[in-house]
Parts: sequence; structure tokens; C-alpha cells
Amino acid sequence: MASQAEIAEKERRARRILEEQDLGALVLSTQANFAWITCGGDNHVSIASEGGVASAVITPDDKFIVCDNIEAGRIADEEVEGRGFHIESYNWWEDRKMEILERLAGGKPIGSDSPLAGARVVESAIKAHRAELTAEEIDRYRWVGLNAGECLAEACRAVKPGMTELQIAGMLDEKIVARGMIPNVTLIAADERIHNYRHPIPTEKEVKKYAMLVIGARRWGLVVSATRLVSYGRISDEIRRKHDAVVDVDAAFIKHTRPGVEVGEIFAKAVARYEATGFGDEWKLHHQGGPTGYLPREYRAMMTTQDTVKPNQAFAWNPSITGTKSEDTIIARAGETEIISMVEGWPTITVGFPDGDSMKRPDILEM
Repeated sequence: MASQAEIAEKERRARRILEEQDLGALVLSTQANFAWITCGGDNHVSIASEGGVASAVITPDDKFIVCDNIEAGRIADEEVEGRGFHIESYNWWEDRKMEILERLAGGKPIGSDSPLAGARVVESAIKAHRAELTAEEIDRYRWVGLNAGECLAEACRAVKPGMTELQIAGMLDEKIVARGMIPNVTLIAADERIHNYRHPIPTEKEVKKYAMLVIGARRWGLVVSATRLVSYGRISDEIRRKHDAVVDVDAAFIKHTRPGVEVGEIFAKAVARYEATGFGDEWKLHHQGGPTGYLPREYRAMMTTQDTVKPNQAFAWNPSITGTKSEDTIIARAGETEIISMVEGWPTITVGFPDGDSMKRPDILEM
């Protein structure tokens, strides 16, 4: 159950958007924004759609859930109970949603997080207000990070030569779902496919000596992304050199992700580590990640990105060098960057910095 403090804070932020945009109602329909404003509620039926089956509507002095009669009972009982929403429902065969929204807005303009006839799209304003996580969101996020990380580690240790990528994906997703999470992304690569493809959708290919497992897991709307690699037998000298380099780059990304720092500056420092480790062009072969939270990535960071890191903002950097990769989900806290998807018992590499700091990053698991 969300605390009254978090509920009040979300209402405060939403009503600030109403004021900034001169709106009579703010309509939040995407799965990401519904989870944010309801403090972890879920409006999805199909995970293949960005939008959900119910909208949260904030007005200057009240808040509502607008949905059809199919969803009203479940949403009220299981997703927003005790959070102060009133239910406005209509029969599923009736086209009355806009009529209800106009009534709730009291004749003033309507703002929406997604295209809606008669409304103004204000998603950029919403993103700005959801970037800074509350204390309660961070606690929930830690749970998702720990459990996603444990599922990933367990799946890696259960992989055996001869298993297909599809079998590995099924095993990993089963673990994720069994803990109450949704697998947003599952990528599996065996042997040369790790070298050939940055986004390896699972296939019937069997693992021989080397596997990469990538997960994007979601609960309460919060998404954790992480990657781990496993080798059967000794890691080759080439992969050893590349993995040492990629964790160096990843550590640079993480170290410099601090509140108030410009994202483009962080990106530039990581690109400099690519250069210093002898892999200067590898960053051009795949995006490097960026802010996360209620989306797998809010946007892909670039050298030219002028946004600054917000206090308690989540990031997932994913540097890669052909044949290997390093990725975890982090939260930029004041004075530290917290890595929430690393778990005890996984082998690590310690990366040192010129200022004397050091950081542990996941190594390749040798079986």
C-alpha cells in the first residue's frame, strides 16, 4: 500500500502540471504514467500496448479512474484501493470516455499523456515531474532490482550447453513471472550471436561455450534492466580483454551519474574510456542507455544531451564491446550512486579510478 505522503506528493506534482499548462484535467493513460500517479497501480491487460485499459484523471480538487465496466471493479479493488480515486465507468459498448473527461475538466482544456481527440499532449511535462523518485518508489525499486538480479543469476547458473536460446528465455521468464514481475525484454545470445547482434532475440540456436542473458523486468511500473554473461570453460584472451574494457566504461558511466551533472558530460566521459581502453569506435555500434524508471529508457543519451541528472533519478547504462556487455540499473542518490540489480555471490571485477575510488562490476561467470 502506498503511503499517504507519496499519494499527496503525486497529487501535488500532477496539479502543478495543471497550473503550468492551464488545464482543467490531466489524463494519464499509458501504463508508465498510470503506475506513477497511482503509486504502483497497473492498468495493463496486454503488455504489447503502451496504453492501458483505464485512465487516471487529475483535476484541481479531485481525482478519478475512467474506464469501461469490464475493468472498473478490478481496478478499484486491486490497483487503486485506498488511494483516493473515484471510479467513473461507462458500458464497454458506449463511446462515452471523452464526454466524461470534458465533464470532469469543467469546460477547461484537457491535457493527456498520449494522443486523444480534443486534448493537448503534455507528456514532456509529465516526464519532468516523474523523473525524481520518492523514498517509497526507491524502496519498491530496490525490491524489483534485487529480485530481477536474483532471477538473472539463477537462470545463468542453470544454463547448460545444448540448451537453446528459447529454452533459456523460457526459464528466465518463468522465474521473473513467478516473483510477480513482468518480463518487458528478454534477449538471449549463444556463442557467435553475442558477437554478431546487439539485440539477440532468442532463437533455436544451442549454447556451446558462451551465453549472454538480458532482462528487462517490471513491477509497480518500475523497470529494471540488467545483463549477465556465462562461459563454459576458460574465457578467451580476447573476451577477457574486451570485458575488462567494457566494465571500465560502465564504471565511468555509473561514477559520473550524479544529481546536477549534465547527461552529455557523462556520455563524453564514458566515450573517453572507450578510447582509453582501445575500443574507441565501439560506442557507435549500439546506444549506451539512459534514464529509466517507468520506461525501459526515457530516452537514449547522447553526447549532445543537455538534460541534467535529477536527485533520485534512475538510469540504466548498457555499454557494449563486440562479444560482451555490461548493464545494471542504478539510482543517482546525493553523495552516491546506488546499483540496485547486482546481487551477492556473482563474480565481480574491481575498477579503480584516479581519485582513489573503486567500483565492483559483474564479471563473466565461468562454469
